Amino acid sequence: MTYSVSRLIFLITWLSSTVVFAQKDLAYQTPPSAIANLANAPLTPAVSVNNSHEWMVLLERPGYPSIEELAQPELRLAGLRINPRTNGSSRGGYYVGMSVKPLDGSEPISINGLPESPKIENVSWSPDGQKIAFTVTQESGIALWIADAASQQAKALTEPVINDAMRGLPYAWLSDSKTLIYKAVATNRGEAPQAASAPAGPVIQETSGEKAPARTYQDLLQDPQDEASFAYYTTAQLHSLNIETEESSAIGEAAIFSEVSPSPDGNYVLVTKVQEPFSYLVPYYRFPIAVEAWSPSGEVVQTIAEIPLAESIPKGFGAVREGPRSFTWRNDQPATLYWVEAQDGGDPSQEAEVRDQLFFLEAPFDGEKQTSIPMKLRYGGVTWGNDDLAIASEWWWSNRQQITSSFNPTGGEDSKTVLFDYSFEDRYNNPGNFETEANQYGRSVLLTDKKGKTLYLRGQGASDEGNRPFVDAFNLSSQETERLWQSEAPYYEYPVQILDAKENTVLTRRESREEPPNYFVRDWKSDQLTALTEFSHPYPELKNIEKQVVKYEREDGVALQGDLYLPEGYEPGDEKLPVLMWAYPNEFKSADAASQVQGSPYEFIRIGWYSPLFWVTQGYAILDDPSMPVVGEGDEEPNDTFRKQLVGNAKAAIDKLVDMGIADSSRVAIGGHSYGAFMTANLLAHSDLFAAGIARSGAYNRTLTPFGFQREERTYWEAPEIYYQMSPFMHAEKINEPILLIHGEADNNSGTFPLQSKRYFNALKGLGATARLVMLPHESHGYRAQESVLHMLWEMDQWLDKYVKNKDMVETARQGEEE
Repeated sequence: MTYSVSRLIFLITWLSSTVVFAQKDLAYQTPPSAIANLANAPLTPAVSVNNSHEWMVLLERPGYPSIEELAQPELRLAGLRINPRTNGSSRGGYYVGMSVKPLDGSEPISINGLPESPKIENVSWSPDGQKIAFTVTQESGIALWIADAASQQAKALTEPVINDAMRGLPYAWLSDSKTLIYKAVATNRGEAPQAASAPAGPVIQETSGEKAPARTYQDLLQDPQDEASFAYYTTAQLHSLNIETEESSAIGEAAIFSEVSPSPDGNYVLVTKVQEPFSYLVPYYRFPIAVEAWSPSGEVVQTIAEIPLAESIPKGFGAVREGPRSFTWRNDQPATLYWVEAQDGGDPSQEAEVRDQLFFLEAPFDGEKQTSIPMKLRYGGVTWGNDDLAIASEWWWSNRQQITSSFNPTGGEDSKTVLFDYSFEDRYNNPGNFETEANQYGRSVLLTDKKGKTLYLRGQGASDEGNRPFVDAFNLSSQETERLWQSEAPYYEYPVQILDAKENTVLTRRESREEPPNYFVRDWKSDQLTALTEFSHPYPELKNIEKQVVKYEREDGVALQGDLYLPEGYEPGDEKLPVLMWAYPNEFKSADAASQVQGSPYEFIRIGWYSPLFWVTQGYAILDDPSMPVVGEGDEEPNDTFRKQLVGNAKAAIDKLVDMGIADSSRVAIGGHSYGAFMTANLLAHSDLFAAGIARSGAYNRTLTPFGFQREERTYWEAPEIYYQMSPFMHAEKINEPILLIHGEADNNSGTFPLQSKRYFNALKGLGATARLVMLPHESHGYRAQESVLHMLWEMDQWLDKYVKNKDMVETARQGEEE
């Protein structure tokens, strides 16, 4: 048997690399330069436009942080991840530069006065659109800053005392655009709780027979030490700050504030306080809460609600806690509170004519609550308009129903008119979302014409041609729509915000296969287009990559699609290529909805750490996001035939690429992240379609998520056969293709415990499968550190090269060794 020089070189490399693969401790590795360069490409700035549509702020995004940065101290408490050094989130993203740009087309101007190498977070415009508040994270804490758009000057408003441990902004603007209310670290909290050298006793939990199903939450409190730490780091003191005089004063008493929301007129502050008893079973947002209306100086005007611990919310995606919830200010009024209360005990399995009832209470909140509209489905939010008009949304999971209605905010059921009633799976008939504008309080309210009879809709415009975003006018009287503008090929152009309905102008984000997203002002009547930004192509090496949307059918007639990328210069009919398919399953209650076209053939090629597109530079055909629908119509649930449908989806995709003359069917890899990893393991166990698989941050044993997972509402005890059939762990003996498992050691996603990959690997190892487990230190469900991302890409490249691209040569080498 003879080999060419190139093959001999490959065999030597392969044999030596097996030593590396067997190594237990391995330094971070770097993939080929073509892959590394793409991973390290500069990121496009983030953009935000002010309420008055005069200014745009451009926020410079950094590359991947270092592993040293990710390895900072971290506390995992009640669903939060806190850096004890800064009293802020340990996992927050940040910006490293800021500039402003007038929307008249002038050049952007950098903000002066920022510290060197700033870590900017929590950015928001003042209600009048003239100033930008933000926080800057320092080594020992977080400070509140402000920048003036007109002068382009920034300054610090506080020392690094901001408490940013909870989710959401740690400050709030008042409508005067001069006052900020911010959360500060409590000054009298003393030293942080220290773990005892020995426990005082066991940790005990008890149940008295009441059902309390809960998903597999992570980062829950574990013991009294955790409870003390949670209270220590989340307790904050509210302060009121005048940005002109820079005078600050404490208001009210310190508490754990999950929400702080000033009324539109600034005369009240709605606060939601987390209270004891804490729970070891659910995250902080299901702890007991008190909802209070305060004066701006911190006096309690009225206690609106006291809501107990919610450990026993019924199961199901339409399940909610009992009692009042979803408190919000009515944006078009000075100070009127709205909220909803479940009328079915919060249990979607209960029959009920009305699921949720909307209530309101006007300042000073000392009267009886007033009844607004009932909802036959679950409350999904309100968009406020004026004295006579608001828009309500409601939904129901089991049949995927979505209802949008207009109503009089102070009227009852008779004021409610259904505008749209459709399936939220049905993308083709999605009417879009009603456009809003800022009112005198700087709050978002419905955008209407002068007469108040016409509203405006923006939407994705899904169709057989792909997404074609649009702007529509909606007549409230006739309930008819008029198409004002729609994206046209060869561009994908999305309406970000209507700037002036009278002047027919809209801010859009426009891109094509070759042109990166940039922002424009479009006049939809004259079709005039004015460029606002000129962001350069971040991946010039991919400019000539061929992208096409391929369409095909599953054996049962369900229409499928995927985004196909081919190496530069490749033509169908050339030598057949190895293929990497990267996918994620989705559940549907309708085959028609599952067959609808998604995305646009004209979207710009984007690459993130999660993308499979790196390997188009290595000679692979990439089928990205091939349809993996799992359909269960009528009384049938999608997961009843999960495995069969997955295999059918995958076979149809491979057959399509083979028929196109592109794919070598013996060299196809399947991969996915999270539920896509779960899919990958199932496909390797229940088919022989693939040469190898890559599964990142997945879950493989569904008995470890017994109260439901993904979109499965049934518990393990209600459908044990489904949990067994769908668990790759239960079928590990069927895996006869190489599988690479990658997982972040600090994964906080519900259900995808790092233990899932560890135990699955142990099963595969014990059964003699070819598998590799890579645990990335300090990484969560998504990977962030540069070292982690580059090493992950190296692992994947090595795996694909060995078991897919050069599969035949590896098998030949093995046979030669055996001979």
